[in-house]
Amino acid sequence: MAYGYAKRMSRLGTENAFVVLAQVKKLMAQGRDIISFGLGEPDFDTPVNIKEAAIKALKEGQTKYGPSAGILPLREAIAMEAGKARGIEIDPDEIVVTPGAKPIIFDAVLALVDEGDEVIYPNPGYPIYESVANFVGAKSVALPLWESKGFSFDINDLKKLVNNRTKVIFINSPQNPTGGVISFDDLKAIAELAIKHNCWVISDEVYGKIIYGEKFHSIVSIPGMKERTIVVDGFSKTYAMTGWRLGYGIMPKELAAYIAKIETNADSCTNTFVQFAGVEALVGPQAASGKMVAEFEKRSRLIVDLLNDIKGVSCIRPKGAFYVFPNVTKACANLGFKDARELQEYLLDKADVAVLARTFFGPKNEGETDEYIRLSYVTSEEKIREGLARIKKAIEKK
Repeated sequence: MAYGYAKRMSRLGTENAFVVLAQVKKLMAQGRDIISFGLGEPDFDTPVNIKEAAIKALKEGQTKYGPSAGILPLREAIAMEAGKARGIEIDPDEIVVTPGAKPIIFDAVLALVDEGDEVIYPNPGYPIYESVANFVGAKSVALPLWESKGFSFDINDLKKLVNNRTKVIFINSPQNPTGGVISFDDLKAIAELAIKHNCWVISDEVYGKIIYGEKFHSIVSIPGMKERTIVVDGFSKTYAMTGWRLGYGIMPKELAAYIAKIETNADSCTNTFVQFAGVEALVGPQAASGKMVAEFEKRSRLIVDLLNDIKGVSCIRPKGAFYVFPNVTKACANLGFKDARELQEYLLDKADVAVLARTFFGPKNEGETDEYIRLSYVTSEEKIREGLARIKKAIEKK
């Protein structure tokens, strides 16, 4: 061809959950009865009061451009709610609203990371962290998460990785894909290292309200961390608003101005009437959200029990989010599969069940030998039972 592409495009990854989603939809269009545990999208509808707020905003003509940082009523509502949840004072000018939470990740890396800087990210983890770091020409450094640590990390591993070239440490708690939660002691250890090495922390807290039997802790609450932390949060998970595309970041005021400038260049602004729906989500009744979280916790217990009843499968209980990350090493060996990717393909082909292999969430760490799959339990109890029955039958066929 007479033209070429920028070299950076070869470094840009993707989110393979959407690749599997497209495959599932294609099979379903062919008449296959697929039960999918792939995508992390709540099966609940957006609460009625939030939808009505959007409709009201539309009727009132809230369809024009807004500030690139987000409308003031939403930033004020976020400042109040997020500050209360984290025990800190937040100024509305420390908040940038974006179309979904992903732009905050992208914008923050663009604003903070130069080519050659090092970015530490959890592995297995949300693949966008590594993808964006690679895209801007940084050196991405994997921080291993271990099942033996409840899918958290060994602080000694982190100490070995952080150095004066480290620009950003990504953390995610509760975590995708494992459902793990970082302890407060470990958050304090991360804070000490970030302060010592003068680096930033991007704390992905989109599952912060979906937590089971524990108190949610944010690293931004630790003294000395507010000035070096970007909190990533949004409405998709807590309020079942995935398709609304509404997220935000909390960060130092000077950085917020830069992030808003990037948004001016990239998106102009976030959809105005959706932002008014976001105000209602935060200040309105929380019963629907609480009911959804309680149902997720109930489902988590069910799916873990069913997984642990399958020969060659073991699964620890998640502490938050809506994912389980069962160990399928023995199941793979019993079936003669070299890895979980082959098990994933087998389950879709033979059992009509979609799951995601561990390597969809980053390459294996050095010394990592076990095999895992991720299941998202954002589906009905009936489908969980049926899907796990199919998996059990397929795995135990020999």
